[in-house]
Amino acid sequence: MNTTNIAIFISGKGSNALNLITYFKNSEQFKICLIFATKENPELKRSCSVNNIEFHFSVKSGIELEKDQVQLCTSRSISWVVLAGYLKQIPPSFIALFPNRIINIHPSLLPKFGGKGMYGINVHRAVLAEKESKSGITIHYVTEEFDKGEIIAQYNLDLEEDETLETLETKIHELELHYFPMVLEEVLKTSAK
Repeated sequence: MNTTNIAIFISGKGSNALNLITYFKNSEQFKICLIFATKENPELKRSCSVNNIEFHFSVKSGIELEKDQVQLCTSRSISWVVLAGYLKQIPPSFIALFPNRIINIHPSLLPKFGGKGMYGINVHRAVLAEKESKSGITIHYVTEEFDKGEIIAQYNLDLEEDETLETLETKIHELELHYFPMVLEEVLKTSAK
């Protein structure tokens, strides 16, 4: 059985990345072999070390960042790239190297509350300001436009009358941790057929 190598790009706390590492830890078919972070993350770095996963941190931007990402992914035979709280736009040339093989998770029910600047607490603030009755997560393919790629899966929850930023953020994060690994595994299995 061939192993599918996965890279995860992050810009935040890394809780989704840590969850994916745990989920795929004993998989013979799917291997997370690279974490690329644009923010220092000692906890994630330790987890990578323990699990024999390469951790790469970079403060570069623009073409220099892209060169690093291309070099790291191609030299490590990466087949899929997962964005788990990654805040930088993926350049078209990188997307061309991984057509329909870059997946993102977004903390709203796209197409609502997507696009540039719409991430994390910004999304939850907008959802509450619009007095939405539901929110949720979207797992989608990445294209050249922020949050416009084909939707793979969505999961929603009802908002309470007294919903706060903190309670909504917690609920959305629980959805992410529960569904993201399973959906990713299903996409990977389907593509391997």
